[in-house]
Amino acid sequence: MRLAEIFGANVRRVRLKRGMTLESLATEAGLAYSYMGGIERGQKNPSLDVAERIAKALECDPVNLLRMTSADK
Repeated sequence: MRLAEIFGANVRRVRLKRGMTLESLATEAGLAYSYMGGIERGQKNPSLDVAERIAKALECDPVNLLRMTSADK
């Protein structure tokens, strides 16, 4: 699995665990809804700045979004 796919899957898992919609996460992170969807599908490669904004919106450590498991610690 590519790193972009791992990151996207972890973002989706944490977002759903937090009860957030894709739209609310995109808004909170200051990103376009379509771009956020592309990230979750592993089709977009976000910059480190964007990854940090997503992690902040999800209230999680950005490093954990890159791991194969335990993304929501």
